[in-house]
Amino acid sequence: MKVGKTIQELLLEIDRQSKAKEDYLVKTSNLSMEVWDDQPMLHVLDDNGGDLIEPLDIRQRAHMQIGDYLGIPRKYYDRMQTEDAELLACNVNRWLGRKGEQRMLRTMDGHARAFLSNRYRRIDNLDIARVTLPILAELPEARFESCEVTEDFMYIKAVNPKLTAEVTPGDVVQSGIMISNSETGCGAVYIRPMIFRLVCKNGMTVDEAGTRRNHVGRLAESEENFEIYSKETLKADDQAFIMKIQDSVRAAVDEVKFARVVDTMRKGKDRKLDTSDLPALVKLTGASLGFTEDEGKGVLQRLIEEADYSVYGLANAVTRFSQDVESYDRASKLEQIGYSVLTMSPELFRAINHVHSLAA
Repeated sequence: MKVGKTIQELLLEIDRQSKAKEDYLVKTSNLSMEVWDDQPMLHVLDDNGGDLIEPLDIRQRAHMQIGDYLGIPRKYYDRMQTEDAELLACNVNRWLGRKGEQRMLRTMDGHARAFLSNRYRRIDNLDIARVTLPILAELPEARFESCEVTEDFMYIKAVNPKLTAEVTPGDVVQSGIMISNSETGCGAVYIRPMIFRLVCKNGMTVDEAGTRRNHVGRLAESEENFEIYSKETLKADDQAFIMKIQDSVRAAVDEVKFARVVDTMRKGKDRKLDTSDLPALVKLTGASLGFTEDEGKGVLQRLIEEADYSVYGLANAVTRFSQDVESYDRASKLEQIGYSVLTMSPELFRAINHVHSLAA
């Protein structure tokens, strides 16, 4: 599992961010993009054209959301951003002015970090931590293995050493949980079981048995062109959601569920790979289950090093390689892909495992 922050470091950062961020409801006709030193900046304007707040640097996620909202093809948007920022600003301003709709603008530390629908339901990282950490504290000897907050996601990964099993003699795994959330419109709140393998400190996220909550709520409207969106924590009408989240945390480290996943791992150990052309096999697996050709080279190296030529070994090669990638977000995604490898359908396994017949 990729090393991130300690739980103490995570809590300090999300508390700092909670105090630093501001959310606004603003009409698109009161937004304007201007280029400063070749960098697009976003202005939030009053009806007379004056700045209501300091101009904002635009994070890449917000750029993507602005382009998608305005119907500008992403490839063309990226090209304008790189090669002709003035042309980008001209396009964006023309279409923003014609929309005249209200959007939610999420900001922090002088950056526009998200450009979202006014139906977007804020479920913030600090809220999720407040709801879930007391439940994790109820688990005897539970430890936080890795935590992180990136531009788009928060992750809390904890292990419950009370639930331990052997896949094979000496290959010990423990039950765990992965909690994630996005404040920038990149995903729902997720609570997923996780398996932690002691021999190489791999984490594998069980993607088929989790709880999620989408960031969609009631329409937020204002008669004004601009208003600050109040910093409220989860409201009373979210109590059912809070209880579901807490129950899901407890269920994620359920003994029966853990035993079922361990049984899946043992069966994966018995599903042997065709070793006659491992590079082609790994390439096909990546194309089918979501890691890139370049990532496949790293997965192949890890597979050869461990020399476990089974579906279980291939899944572990993916999760072991996840520790090598720079992005914590991508590492976490590879931990999910590892479980997809382990649970691939018999039909997909047969197709991938017969690379020569496919080539023919």
